[in-house]
Amino acid sequence: MKNIRNFCVIAHIDHGKSTLSDRLLEFTKTISEREMQDQALDDMDLERERGITIKSHAIQMYYNHTDGEKYTFNLIDTPGHVDFSYEVSRSLAACEGALLLVDASQGIQAQTISNLYLAIDNDLEIIPVLNKVDMESAMVDEVSDQVIDLIGCEKEEIVLASGKTGLGVQDIMNAIIDRIPPPEGDPGAPLQALIFDSVFNSYRGVIAYFRILNGTLKSRDKVRFVNTGKEYDADEIGVLQLNQVPQKQLSAGDVGYVITGIKESKEIKVGDTITHAARPCAEAIQGFEDVKPMVFAGIFPIENEDYEDLRDSLEKLQLNDASLVFEPETSVALGFGFRCGFLGMLHLEIIQERLSREFDMEVITTVPNVTYFAKTNKKDSEKFLVKTPADLPDPSTLAFVEEPFIVAQIITKPEYIGQIMKLAMDKRGTLTKQIYLTTTRVELTFEMPLAEIVFDFYDKLKSISRGYASFDYSPLNYQQSDLVKLDIKLNGDPVDALSALVHRQKAESFGRKICKRLRELLPRQQFKIAIQAAIGAKVIARETISALRKDVTAKCYGGDITRKRKLLEKQKKGKKKMRQIGNVEVPQKAFIQVLKLDE
Repeated sequence: MKNIRNFCVIAHIDHGKSTLSDRLLEFTKTISEREMQDQALDDMDLERERGITIKSHAIQMYYNHTDGEKYTFNLIDTPGHVDFSYEVSRSLAACEGALLLVDASQGIQAQTISNLYLAIDNDLEIIPVLNKVDMESAMVDEVSDQVIDLIGCEKEEIVLASGKTGLGVQDIMNAIIDRIPPPEGDPGAPLQALIFDSVFNSYRGVIAYFRILNGTLKSRDKVRFVNTGKEYDADEIGVLQLNQVPQKQLSAGDVGYVITGIKESKEIKVGDTITHAARPCAEAIQGFEDVKPMVFAGIFPIENEDYEDLRDSLEKLQLNDASLVFEPETSVALGFGFRCGFLGMLHLEIIQERLSREFDMEVITTVPNVTYFAKTNKKDSEKFLVKTPADLPDPSTLAFVEEPFIVAQIITKPEYIGQIMKLAMDKRGTLTKQIYLTTTRVELTFEMPLAEIVFDFYDKLKSISRGYASFDYSPLNYQQSDLVKLDIKLNGDPVDALSALVHRQKAESFGRKICKRLRELLPRQQFKIAIQAAIGAKVIARETISALRKDVTAKCYGGDITRKRKLLEKQKKGKKKMRQIGNVEVPQKAFIQVLKLDE
């Protein structure tokens, strides 16, 4: 055990984690030159296309140190985007140390700080690494001072490296061996292993990735999952290299995988404890807290008969991405589907893309929103959760609505402060703190409603600051707000998939935008269509799609005007009748297009 080191790589998005991991794999000869490719650990097409890490990736490396000892390194490469921070928190639970990577040309950014705090909460040994020091724009001294201010280390403790050229990899290896403590644990104690990830294989069932804290696990042992109480045979256990390598036994401190032949994805929970059925441990490992979804949206199959297939697909995705939460939901317009919780808009987009690529499921996503609390003015009424606009009670019985607020941290250059403040104020934010980290970096802290950042806040922030602003947020509390339910009606019939909860001040402009958009997207009918945005019975915006009309008077040449009038009256009656029995179908494409209001 003294020669095992478990560590992960944490950083802000785009600071070079995956590239540095590639160099470590090359240096330890874990991957041959023939198998080597950029972002070697990112095995999803989506990750390669977008150049981001979506999933944490665990891999085992072996290193012969100059002191003659052979060391085993278990490395976990983590995502950097705020929407995948739950992946990071799970990886940290399986490690004793972390490489904190900072881009020497960009300095410390918001996600660097929040990932660092996560690591400190888990009592991890932090090794600061300055990456991309070979670039012309690298500010080595300035960024080193920022790191020293942040974690209070000595300048000699900061490792200078370059993921591109491989500079400093030997120093990183030495630092991992010298500074990160070996795992503690008793191989003779009852088995205690923490599940930190799982994947679904269509031939072998669910494969769980775990870290053993105490005890020893052998192949063919009978194991029990503590939280679910189910017992299985460990058909195969092994370690995670580029491929899975079976082993006869694993003991305290090891990271590996177990295949038990489970086909039901519900039976394995990330954060659960594995123990022996015959000699169980006294208590389960305190796993990580349940995920808190930030954005909610309905996901519906395009064809209603695909409902069960969609449920299977979401369950298999949930195995691989424990931060996805879903429950069944019905909608008048869209039929049966699921209410899903996501950590952010990028997370929503990635899940939609993965459903399409990995499971061939084309889906419709409703207007994303957040959860609220509401209370009616009836006697003895309690606060209750409002997940969709349909859950909001009638305005006449409503006492108040509370919406979630967040603390948003934005780190940027001083020249963009004015525009960023305007953007945050437009989104109902209030500035609480402004700190100059250095002469060229300022940290702004805002309190703002979560609903305002759901749509397009991050994209606008990036374009205002030309990509120089980094953004991170954490939940604050629920506060009372003047929120109203905005209904979209077509010829008087509400379309529940398009209704939204909005602030009263913004209701009119939001309603106008949606009505205008629908007028462009809906096909014309034989009768007139009225598109209205309404709050209760009050209509606040309206657009009209005129009817397709046949020229019934074309055959009348000359003659008395009463003849033409008679034909027009007859047509008018027909149109009225058609309007009463005709209903307006909203095409699937329109649902997706309506959400892109600003394009």
